[in-house]
Parts: sequence; structure tokens; C-alpha cells
Amino acid sequence: MIKSKYILSLLEKTKKDLKTIVLPEGEDERVLTAAHIISEEKAANIVILGDVEKMQAFFASHNWSTDGIKFIQPEKSEHLGEYIELLYNLRKEKGLSHEDAEKLALNYNYFGTLMIKSGHADGMVSGANHSTADTVRPALQIIKSAKKGRSASSFFIMLSNGTPYIFSDCGIIINPNEQELADIALDAAETALHFGIEPNVAMLSFSTKGSGKGDEVEKVKRATEIAKQALLSDEYKNLGIKLDGELQADAALDSVVAAKKAPNSEVAGKARVLIFPSLEAGNICYKMLQRLGGCEAYGPILQGLNAPVNDLSRGCFAEDIVGAIAITCLQATK
Repeated sequence: MIKSKYILSLLEKTKKDLKTIVLPEGEDERVLTAAHIISEEKAANIVILGDVEKMQAFFASHNWSTDGIKFIQPEKSEHLGEYIELLYNLRKEKGLSHEDAEKLALNYNYFGTLMIKSGHADGMVSGANHSTADTVRPALQIIKSAKKGRSASSFFIMLSNGTPYIFSDCGIIINPNEQELADIALDAAETALHFGIEPNVAMLSFSTKGSGKGDEVEKVKRATEIAKQALLSDEYKNLGIKLDGELQADAALDSVVAAKKAPNSEVAGKARVLIFPSLEAGNICYKMLQRLGGCEAYGPILQGLNAPVNDLSRGCFAEDIVGAIAITCLQATK
């Protein structure tokens, strides 16, 4: 049973344009349970990778229907040879041998990512039993960034009393420079638009409008300037994105504090997209809000790729996986 009203609202949207999502961790009961929930909701077509007999037995033991679900054991897939050749051709200039391509294609995260590249799936959700690096590496090598010269980053959808916020980057780029930080902000603003969240972007710091000093503050200031300049370009100027910094979290979120600290800001007190100066700050913040503040956290979700491949926390619950699947479906909807 899905408790989150927000995730239920996302699932209703996914039903309008069914996507195929691959789950490469069929050995995990949480993944199988999430697949069952998605199937029952008729919210997506699901492909699960693993031992077919064991997965089917698990579904049978619960009297669950397998409608809308396809089980694949990569070692026995009719497409394995095709995927090996695809991977080899994509990576041979990077030094990948054909023998290594044969081995890598049998890695379930690589296999799932190759399904997307081949057009056999629209997105992938992994990470219940894998590190972020194990999930992200195949995506960066095979799917690649949507915009040349820009790194992929990540975001969380955080729900506070039912209100969604975008937090970025809390999972990929450890210590972004000012250009990377500006790119993260721009991608996160577009993410917000895609999910119907107001694109009011706050570039966070321990300083508000010069109240603090130091290299860390200067980095956020320069990133803000770079992002604001980009917003004047044809790519962004008509999207309605508002961006400001540097802002402390209270000034970004609280209108009373904003009136005192940043009275001339069109974002302060109304921010819905929070850009953290480092992964360390963002990761600590989202986990504290989740554990102490009772916020729902969905992510890390990758942004800036040509197709969605998304990560899970290894401590996730089945409902978290359902949420990640829903978000991935919507990312795949152009």
C-alpha cells in the first residue's frame, strides 16, 4: 500500500504514457515487491533481471500476477550478443577489449543500461544492493550527458508536509567548482519545471548577500553570476526560472528572515530548488531532514543524461523504489 500522496499523484501521471523500466536487482524482495505494486497500479511496464525461476516462484508464493512484468536472465538473453557488440563499439576507443565487453555486458547494471541504449527500455532503477558508483558508471559510459561539456549531477525530491522541493547535488559531484555549481543549478531548475515545481532557485551558503567571507562564499557568488548570465540565453530566457544567491537556508525558505537578510531578492523566502555548495552539505542535510524532520526523500535521481538511470539508497523500502520508478518514468516522458 502506497502511503505518499505525492507518489500516488506521480503514478497517475505515468499511467498516461506507459514507460518500460528495468530493475537489475531481481534477487531483492524489496525490488520484486515494488515491481508488483507498479504492476497492480498499471503505472509502467517492468523488466526485472535475475534468476527467472526464483523470481517467478516468489511471485507465485504471494499469488501475485505477473501482468506487465517481464523476467530476464541476462546470461540467457536473446539480445546478449547484440549488447556485447554495442558495448564494444561504444568503448573500444577507450581501450575496452571484446573479451572485457563480453564480461561487462553480463554485469546486470551494464546489461540494463544497454537495454536503454538499444531502445528496449526507457529507464533503469538500481542501487538497492549496489553502490552509487556501480549504478552511475554504466550510465555515464553508455547513456552519457545530454549536453556536451556538462557533467551529470543528481537531485532529491524532498517532501515537507506534502510540499515538494528539489535538493541538488546530494549524490554525484563531491566538490563542484563554480561552473559545475552553475550547471547543477540550471539542470535542477529544468528538473523542477519537469515535475511541476516552481523554479525558484537558491544558491545556498553560510552567507547571505555578503554577510560572510571566504573562498566558499566566493565560489557560490561566482556560480550565481554564471548561472544568471546563462538564464539570459535563448535556451533559458523564456522558462520563468528565478535564481539568486548567495543565500543562507533560512533566508531562502523563510519570508520573515528573507525580508531582513535579502529584501531585494525575488527568490529569498520562496525557494523551492535548493543548490548546495558541496555534496557533503547536501547529503548531510537531506539525511537529517529525512531522519529527524520526517521528510520524504526520493533519490538520488540523476539529471543531465540522455535517458534516466537512477540510484537507490541501500536502506530503501519498497515504497521508495516505487517512487523512484515513478520519477524515472516521468523523466523519460519528454
